[in-house]
Amino acid sequence: MEHLEFFPQRASSIASTIDDIYFVWLGLSAIVALAIGALIVFFIIKYRKGSSSPQPAPDDPAHERAMHRIEITWTLIPLAIFLAMFAWSTRAYYESVTVPPDAMPIYVVGKQWMWHIEHPGGQREINELHVPLGRTIELVMTSQDVIHSFSIPGFRVKQDVLPGRYTTLWFKTTRAGDFRWFCTQYCGTAHSQMIGRVVVMDANDYSSWLVATQTPGSMAELGAASFRQFGCSGCHSPNATVHAPRLEGLFGTTVQLQDGRTVVADERFIRDSVFLPNKNVPQSYQPIMPSFRGQIDEQQMLEIIEYIKSLQSVSQGVTQ
Repeated sequence: MEHLEFFPQRASSIASTIDDIYFVWLGLSAIVALAIGALIVFFIIKYRKGSSSPQPAPDDPAHERAMHRIEITWTLIPLAIFLAMFAWSTRAYYESVTVPPDAMPIYVVGKQWMWHIEHPGGQREINELHVPLGRTIELVMTSQDVIHSFSIPGFRVKQDVLPGRYTTLWFKTTRAGDFRWFCTQYCGTAHSQMIGRVVVMDANDYSSWLVATQTPGSMAELGAASFRQFGCSGCHSPNATVHAPRLEGLFGTTVQLQDGRTVVADERFIRDSVFLPNKNVPQSYQPIMPSFRGQIDEQQMLEIIEYIKSLQSVSQGVTQ
């Protein structure tokens, strides 16, 4: 089907599975629709008014047994087929939302009406995304204003991008070339302009692109600068006198909260800790941290997150 213009070329590791599920569902739907249509026509003709077709007696035991067998058959066979399809689709869904541990993170901020991309090395792009061929990519995405939706038809991936939250999308490319992406959630008057392209390059070309677009500082370095600018280091540095959680080795660990809950210190936890500090207060700490909502924008927040990710653990039990 890839030769059809309306059916995008497959270019990711998950694309074939998504297409297979789609066409099997399409085929099953067509078979059921045609079978029902054919039976309707058959019964209309066979049992039309004035037809000489024999009518079974309502209390005929043989007729009742035949009807029971038919009912059991048309119940169990479709049930088995649809349960198998459910299991297949569920497995594909969980694979599509479970980010592989070796994925390279790239950060995306949607805003009316453009996509801002930032790589860990500090390279920034607008409405373009350069990635290496064959490398697993994780997009960590948020919106600065309204709900957007990031869709790459050639990769068969799509994810809503929400204000105040981080959503993720991953893919592993299988073909080099340019692939269009679209915003598939109406987001205002210039919604149709919120498009871009993914440029898939081989490893050498991608390395050359990284060098050519190198910036004065990586995301982690820019995040460290913002970390100091907003006074975060006054409480969270190793030498701080204020009793605040240590950040070295924090990312990805499990944090015990005052209310008894446990959460994973991921991107969302860090963002909430900065903008909604009273939402998830770590155990043994007081809710004295101020909110930085309105002071730190989404781009700076992502850079601070990348900085915290880069911190290495200097002691055991940093989340205690």
